[in-house]
Amino acid sequence: MRFQVPQFIEVEDKIFGPLTFKQFLYIAGSIGVVVILLVFLPRFIAILLAVPVLVFGGALAFYRVNERSFTDTVESFLHYSFGSKLYVWKKEERKPEAREATPMQANQIYVPKLSESKLKDLAVALDTSTEQQEIPQKQSPDERFKI
Repeated sequence: MRFQVPQFIEVEDKIFGPLTFKQFLYIAGSIGVVVILLVFLPRFIAILLAVPVLVFGGALAFYRVNERSFTDTVESFLHYSFGSKLYVWKKEERKPEAREATPMQANQIYVPKLSESKLKDLAVALDTSTEQQEIPQKQSPDERFKI
């Protein structure tokens, strides 16, 4: 038995002539805003505001950025602009700190020790530690429940 597999499922249906429903809404909405501007504002100011509205409406309807619709790009821009931002790391310039020096070390400046690998330093410190800690031994199930 053979089944038909749907093809081209990413392509939207053309409803209003060569336009999809979304494209039609963007174009109709921008034209509606332009009509409102022309009715309520003086003609010169209305035309100055109408041109960007029409360009933005046309971009929403037809322009694609990196194979994504312009609406996705505008949405990402707004989320980034108005969303909270978390700065994980900022480099701070630190000057070397001077520590209390003996008269012999008065002209020396303390510079903190920098190593190539903090993990290697930690491993050496743990291996050469003078304190020995007891590692708990596993108990058998019978010993756990002894009274």
